[in-house]
Amino acid sequence: MRGRILLSDRNDGRWISLKSLKKLQAELGIAFQEPHLLKQAFTHSSYVNEQRSTVSQDNERLEFLGDAVLQLTVSEYLFRTYPDRPEGELTKHRASIVCEPSLVQFAERLDFGSYVFLGKGEELTGGRTRPALLADVFESFVGALYLDQGLEAVKSFLHMHMFPYLAKDAMLQAGDFKTKLQEFTQQRGLGTVEYRIVEERGPAHDREFVSEVWLDERMLGTGSGRSKKDAEQQAASQALARFHAMPKA
Repeated sequence: MRGRILLSDRNDGRWISLKSLKKLQAELGIAFQEPHLLKQAFTHSSYVNEQRSTVSQDNERLEFLGDAVLQLTVSEYLFRTYPDRPEGELTKHRASIVCEPSLVQFAERLDFGSYVFLGKGEELTGGRTRPALLADVFESFVGALYLDQGLEAVKSFLHMHMFPYLAKDAMLQAGDFKTKLQEFTQQRGLGTVEYRIVEERGPAHDREFVSEVWLDERMLGTGSGRSKKDAEQQAASQALARFHAMPKA
């Protein structure tokens, strides 16, 4: 949490966000006309479960809407940016942008984890940095912004905080992180890549898997996700980032 103090309500002990949503709006240059939508976007189900008498809505419905809005806006961006690319290639590129590992990177850039309203248990188990939660919050924010200000406001937000990184960030252009890692290691004769599911946590309806990726006897990265595939993709993404961060010989 980078040295910040966790805030709690003095009256009822609620565990709330580390940063004010007013601060977020100021940093993004966005003023919500209906602030309750913004708060809902950052309200995790664990917080609602602990505060049923005062809070009734979590961000899951906004996440559903935000996912659809992201699919549309990213599709339009790719369609206009790459007029000569075929449908199949555009589909793969879109999938690489709206997948959990990529959305996590965007959420982390904006420090969205610090604004989430969490229940005590989720807070204590590191919920603010959980990839699935961060990806959900990013989608929920997009859904809330769409309801509050419409599609053009969403496009403006993405043109500032998502699209500029797609051309610059080789990791996001990679698409299938597992395939890219396999190609990277094979081209350099580094050895055999292996994925290991090391943990399964959460209830059956909200399962989360934790994967490690190994190169021979060396662990290169870890990842988590709602499916084993998502967890492995996250781990591969971390391994690629580690390789790209190494100084070139």
